[in-house]
Amino acid sequence: MPRFYPYLLLALLGSGLGSCKSTEKAVFQTVRSNNSVALGRLPSLEAVVEPGPLSTTDGALPDDASKVFRQELSFHLAESQPDTVKYGYAKLLVTQAQVQRTGRALQAFQMLTLMTPSLLGMPLEWYRTHVKAEVQIINAKGEVIGTYAGTGHSKVRVAMYHGYSQTKAARLSDVQALRLALDQIRPQLDAAADTLRQQLATSGPLEEIIGQSAYSTDSTAVN
Repeated sequence: MPRFYPYLLLALLGSGLGSCKSTEKAVFQTVRSNNSVALGRLPSLEAVVEPGPLSTTDGALPDDASKVFRQELSFHLAESQPDTVKYGYAKLLVTQAQVQRTGRALQAFQMLTLMTPSLLGMPLEWYRTHVKAEVQIINAKGEVIGTYAGTGHSKVRVAMYHGYSQTKAARLSDVQALRLALDQIRPQLDAAADTLRQQLATSGPLEEIIGQSAYSTDSTAVN
């Protein structure tokens, strides 16, 4: 294969993929579309996030997992009023994150045909992310009163006009997989909501120390 093909590919990607879809709306503005669970079933909880292996992929940004989980918590799972007293913690732990890129043979074909199929809408490749996650509900005493697990599998295409650039596709793939894992966890939390609410109320609210929650002062309480 002539040496100029890789450079041609980069040039075409740089000029054409600028027309790809935006990821911000897909990443952060679709959370309200899933109303499978009644809103505010749990009392107000402090969000804690441990992204684990998701922080080492090439896609998700450092604060993506935190943003996604805080949206999930405030819109679907718990009371979201900012001034409401917190009755414990909702802790997200990403335990597994695996990323695959498929379609390399298709890329080679596109290079041989001077990227003509790509200009007509054919994808260049796909990003696939597999995520396993857990959500722990922790009372004000630092006791785990419930653990719920889910898995998510995403597939995002890299393409001009009808897809995303490579950088954006990698990020969206990671975030979508996390969302799908949370989609599996949500009904589990909904089913246990009455019991969890009672247990959280029995333990009482978090203590506030100089304007900070007990968790920010002593994080070992929920580890």
